[in-house]
Amino acid sequence: MLSNNRQLKEAKVAEIKEKLEKAQGVVLSQYQGLNVEDDTLLRKNLREAGVEYKVYKNTLVILAARELGIEGIVTHLKGSISIAFGYEEPTVAARILNEFAKTHKKLELKAAIIQGEIFDAAQVNQLASIPPRNVLIAKLLGSFKAPISNLAYVLNSIKEQKELAE
Repeated sequence: MLSNNRQLKEAKVAEIKEKLEKAQGVVLSQYQGLNVEDDTLLRKNLREAGVEYKVYKNTLVILAARELGIEGIVTHLKGSISIAFGYEEPTVAARILNEFAKTHKKLELKAAIIQGEIFDAAQVNQLASIPPRNVLIAKLLGSFKAPISNLAYVLNSIKEQKELAE
């Protein structure tokens, strides 16, 4: 029975390691005090955004983090900690959890790992203010388009003036 228990723990550690390696953004939060209704709503919001939300034993997460050389998050793994894994976009989990924490004071952001770099709670709040990638791209394209549109407008005005003068 002891070896079976050990095998289960080793499998969980391997699962956590895989998720940590695969995720572009990982956010640790303390969820103690959330009621079932709030937790269900949070999980729904995260799932809709493609974020996986899990609760593991801290000792297993510590083992996985140490095996991956991510020692910096170990100090944040105290108490009831949940982990949100964002696979598509690095900051999506931070944004959703931060928004949720604004109206649900029981949820507290602890730390994040974004593309291998560790951030504390204050930095996670800053990360949460970064717009989604598609919004940033749209703004960039809009800033490229504006001067070209203005040039086209000016050239068209010159053309119309010349036509009127003829």
